[in-house]
Amino acid sequence: MQENNILSDIADVLAARKSAESDSSYVAKLYSKGLDAILKKVGEEATETVMAAKDGDKDHIIYEVADLWFHSMVLLVQQDLHPDDVLNELVRRFGTSGLIEKLSRKNKSL
Repeated sequence: MQENNILSDIADVLAARKSAESDSSYVAKLYSKGLDAILKKVGEEATETVMAAKDGDKDHIIYEVADLWFHSMVLLVQQDLHPDDVLNELVRRFGTSGLIEKLSRKNKSL
């Protein structure tokens, strides 16, 4: 496992766990519980990230963001998406003013 491929490596493991027996791993059990359980975990981890940031403990922030990213990746894989899809979207947005990007989303929904 190399650092520059860690997201893909994790996604590969998560994809393999989708078809595993629910009692074989935490992730397999989470997948067996369905989308609502996964969304609940993402929400919990987002809240814990916010709380860690409010406390200002950098190590705790890193730990909670890692949990948030991991559970977000569980969600991505559950939805048949890959971290590269998110990275490609970030590449697409890079160099674009956040104000302009947000305005373009408003115009698309009209």
